[in-house]
Amino acid sequence: MWGMIATWRMALEGVTGSASALAAGQPVASAVVEAVAAVEDFPLYKSVGYGGLPTENGEVELDAAYMDGDTLAFGAVGNLVDIANPVRVAHALSRQRYNSLLVGQGAREWALSQGFAEKTMLTDRAMQHYRKRCRETLDKGLSPYDGHDTVGIIGLDKQGSMSVATSTSGLFMKKRGRLGDSPIIGSGFYCDSESGAATATGVGEDLMKGCTSYEIVRRMAQGMTPQQAADSVVYELEDKLMSRFGRAGDLSVVCMNNKGEFGAATNIKTFSFVVATARQPLTVFRAERLHEKTHYQPVDETWMQAYTARIRAPIEEE
Repeated sequence: MWGMIATWRMALEGVTGSASALAAGQPVASAVVEAVAAVEDFPLYKSVGYGGLPTENGEVELDAAYMDGDTLAFGAVGNLVDIANPVRVAHALSRQRYNSLLVGQGAREWALSQGFAEKTMLTDRAMQHYRKRCRETLDKGLSPYDGHDTVGIIGLDKQGSMSVATSTSGLFMKKRGRLGDSPIIGSGFYCDSESGAATATGVGEDLMKGCTSYEIVRRMAQGMTPQQAADSVVYELEDKLMSRFGRAGDLSVVCMNNKGEFGAATNIKTFSFVVATARQPLTVFRAERLHEKTHYQPVDETWMQAYTARIRAPIEEE
């Protein structure tokens, strides 16, 4: 058995290559890292890696994480500036006994000391998006905090090992130094090869309040199916936030157990995810919430074409 599941349609190309590697018997660690790195490298995805949207001061601060489900070792970086492929840095940090979560200048200095490449991650297109979004929000007195689509990818290889990795540029117009859930173990990601793995995307400040990914894995370990675990955690957290905090942001998750069975849950109108397993051909699904349960179905060619047209469309500037 092998499998891979990822948040958002943007993961499709990375999952395509890495799923083939897993099917051929390759180890999960490299498959997951390469799949995330492919998303980081694509400049049209404005919420991850190269071309990601900047903070309020116009700087791209990137977060990423990696976890090994066999050993529970993890590595993570936060607020990393102008270093290519933050997920590779996170993967390297997972091999360190201490100092496995580094942020800001310390993360950058360590990455450079290990030979990771410097790269200007802010693109002209991202700045065009930045100015456009400012006009649409700040200039109209609206909240700018939108656009927080983390890529999270889970893998299971034929040897029974599991890994998970995440990468994001975080909340649009975030304050310098802000961290969301993506590099925080237990919230944005968690992986245990004896039970399963989960990863989250949405408003990090809310996802962290439920230790979301750890709780999904814990429930799978206790016998829940991945779908039951995903739905119960997302909707229980949303209910708690609404009753105790008065509001709840976007909450979406994907998960997989050590049998290659998968689940997804969301509280937003449309959430897409990508799956490939020994039993499930590579598929992009569109998920939506219906009566406290998440329902999903494969997208059609029209949806795929509309997606491609949208991310490649010229940005109208005044």
